[in-house]
Amino acid sequence: MDRSCVNCLKNLMVFLNFLCWLCGAFVVAFGIFQSIHSKFASLVTTFWPIFPANTLVVTGAIVTCVCYLGVLGAMKENRWLLISFFVLLFILMLIELAMACVFLVYSRVIDSYFEKDLRQSLEIYRQSGPGENQTIKDDFDAVQHLFQCCGVHGEVDWMGHVPISCCVQDPCHSLIHTNWPEGCLIKLRDWFAGNYRSTGAGVVTLFIIQFICLCFTIPLFCHFGRNGLGYL
Repeated sequence: MDRSCVNCLKNLMVFLNFLCWLCGAFVVAFGIFQSIHSKFASLVTTFWPIFPANTLVVTGAIVTCVCYLGVLGAMKENRWLLISFFVLLFILMLIELAMACVFLVYSRVIDSYFEKDLRQSLEIYRQSGPGENQTIKDDFDAVQHLFQCCGVHGEVDWMGHVPISCCVQDPCHSLIHTNWPEGCLIKLRDWFAGNYRSTGAGVVTLFIIQFICLCFTIPLFCHFGRNGLGYL
């Protein structure tokens, strides 16, 4: 492999890894933004990956660190960095595939966790006095107001203690008022599914770029090895 070909391959690998690094940094920033501004974090606690912000932050942080190794390894023509990058990226890709399989195979189990958490949050809300568990109360009220729903499966879940956030329109403080007929479980499931479809599309794109980087690492490593380069 002549030097011009090596330089072309190296520059392409640097560019792709830098692109991956930027994507990872964006994913981390977006995950943090979601975790700060989302009103659902306190309602889903049992199975943490079901909450997209957690998955985004963890995945993005790992991707940025691994891709940084790839950029350094290619620029400095260092075999230690390249082989570390190759191994870590391969493990990362296996984890991504495993997570995809988990969500695919255990989607019904995850749904049961989701329903269990919502029911538990509703019970805490219903049995809490004024000023108690205010975060859960605020989050549940925000969900009901935003998605125009009431309870987990319907207003019957509140057992007569229906909060104002279930009210369809003013006047809501009167004895007789109309509440949203639909429960929040299905609407929240649809919202999370939409978020995961968007996240999934981004992960697939990252996976393709990572696979190309993995393929480029092998010839570069072999070339540096044949020329005795890269251990310093």
